Amino acid sequence: MPDYGHDLMFGTFITPSAHRGVQEALPASLRGKAIAPGDAAYPGVRHSYSWPGSPALVLRPENADEVVTALAYVRAQELPLAVRSGGHGISGRSTNDGGIVIDLAELNRVEVLDRASGRVRLEPGARWGEVARKLAPYGLAMSSGDSGGVGVGGLTTTGGIGYLARKHGLTIDHVTAVEMVLADGTQVRADRDHHPDLFWAVRGAGGNFGVVTAFELEAYEVGDVVYAGLVVDATETAAFLRRWGRLVEEAPREITSFLTLAPARGGNPPVAQMTLVYAGDEVEAAQDALSPFLGAGPVLDQQAAVVPYPELVRASGQRHEGHGLAEVRSGLVEHVTPEIAAGVEGMLHAGDTLFTQFRSVGGAVNDVPAQATAYPHRTQNFSLLAATVPVLSARLNKRWEALREHLNGLYLSFETDTSPERLADAFPEPALSRLRALKQIHDPDNVFNGNFPIR
Repeated sequence: MPDYGHDLMFGTFITPSAHRGVQEALPASLRGKAIAPGDAAYPGVRHSYSWPGSPALVLRPENADEVVTALAYVRAQELPLAVRSGGHGISGRSTNDGGIVIDLAELNRVEVLDRASGRVRLEPGARWGEVARKLAPYGLAMSSGDSGGVGVGGLTTTGGIGYLARKHGLTIDHVTAVEMVLADGTQVRADRDHHPDLFWAVRGAGGNFGVVTAFELEAYEVGDVVYAGLVVDATETAAFLRRWGRLVEEAPREITSFLTLAPARGGNPPVAQMTLVYAGDEVEAAQDALSPFLGAGPVLDQQAAVVPYPELVRASGQRHEGHGLAEVRSGLVEHVTPEIAAGVEGMLHAGDTLFTQFRSVGGAVNDVPAQATAYPHRTQNFSLLAATVPVLSARLNKRWEALREHLNGLYLSFETDTSPERLADAFPEPALSRLRALKQIHDPDNVFNGNFPIR
């Protein structure tokens, strides 16, 4: 029997007649690039990495002109719209139920425009693992999260906290221009001299202003890096977190660290997986910088190696099946204070989270003035997230509310609560008022309303 999009979690059922109606007015240029329930390819495109979905149609344009056509078609149907680059975002905004997804997977070119300046052009459907692989022969790289399967578009319109962040800053800090399709179908190129307000807004709140069809960035020289991975007994969670946080802040900027905590399971203690990346191949300097982290807690396992940067962000090829993280909470903090450490310890030991993660920012991230981009968070040293499954959502939310007074902002891609309060956390004033004014100019009908809409 064909799969017509019945999804038990959402209780949505797209009937054959309904999705036939959606396709009847499909422009000729998109007819071979549309996937509907019942098509053999539909199971591979309906979900995002985190969220299950049952869209009535998935459109896969291959160039900017076809994005214009796809957007006009969606507007005529008056159905919910989701825009997808890689579909990996854990906030789950790149699929829907009963609507249309504009999937940019076919816009995936990676070009080096000028090696001397590091200028590169990336299309939104490219994956960061592929970007790293293609830039490596030129001795170039771009910090871009921790998974090679993440698409360029979603990350580069939100922020981009990657393994080289403390040395080189966020991904958005290296964007020099964007090509995009606005809500009315206009194609524009925005940079510091052309549409500068739109260029400001796209770097941090891009999901509200259009479909970016290409980014130009200035990549930087990176060859091999030093990687270290530690598994630590996190039974004494709060004390361990405070030591780790202090070590990160004291470390040279070449060190960026991600820390993932998992609760006790199967008689084993809670553990912390510590990833440390030294942005360079100077082994002695790296050893000096990394060694203090061995004292953060009881080490259960360790490894270290000098590796090419693309090895850190290899694409897994994992199929997106919407594994169902019902709640993800995000916060930014200046320091790992006793209150924050104790709050995370409580969540971990109660088993209220599937996992909890800290990512170090600070360093070069905080060299950028707060008003330079729509992402204004330039004083914090850490990003914190906690994720859980549906049955534990209420417990996580209760603990997170107790922690909230110690947080200062959030990273939008790691948050599933779309309430006005969270929008204000993501874009503290005066950023939010400026974004609202620009939204009125560039998307007055709120066409792009599926990814933390700014009204």
